[in-house]
Amino acid sequence: MEVDAAMREASSCARPDGAIAGDDFAAWIAPHWPAMMALAQRLGERGHADDAVQEALALAWRKRGQFDPSRGTPRAWLLALTADQCRRAYRRGTRTPIPVDDVGDRLAATSDTAVDVDLQRALTTLAPRQRLAVELFYFLGLPVAEVAQVMDCAQGTVKSTLSDARGALRTILGRDLG
Repeated sequence: MEVDAAMREASSCARPDGAIAGDDFAAWIAPHWPAMMALAQRLGERGHADDAVQEALALAWRKRGQFDPSRGTPRAWLLALTADQCRRAYRRGTRTPIPVDDVGDRLAATSDTAVDVDLQRALTTLAPRQRLAVELFYFLGLPVAEVAQVMDCAQGTVKSTLSDARGALRTILGRDLG
């Protein structure tokens, strides 16, 4: 979604004070909920994704007056809240490692599941910021500009972080990642 479209979307739901009206909140977040769930499932443990998204939505509701469409899209804002809730769950220790046998179940069906399992294991070894950038860019398909909005950094920082992550994955996996 382009920034102009996001601004029109947000302003159509906003009250004169800039807050998202309560009646329109569900409609405002509905198109972004699948991306929030996908990110929470990729960053967290199975079963905890719902909790992370629920916490992110509760936080979005409480902070809806702070959303500023000039700083990013609703999707970027909601994904940033989701990523933050996943990080908090990890720090609280509510996240446990996913059993290796279950990793394949969480990945999309492909012809080479062993490679996917290796990649999933390798992703868990990345620094949290690198993993977030990889998840947003490669798995959710966000453009670099939107990844930068979610991560609250410059686009060049995202590109550098992705490059560092690819280098780390290349070392871990011992193969060319293109």
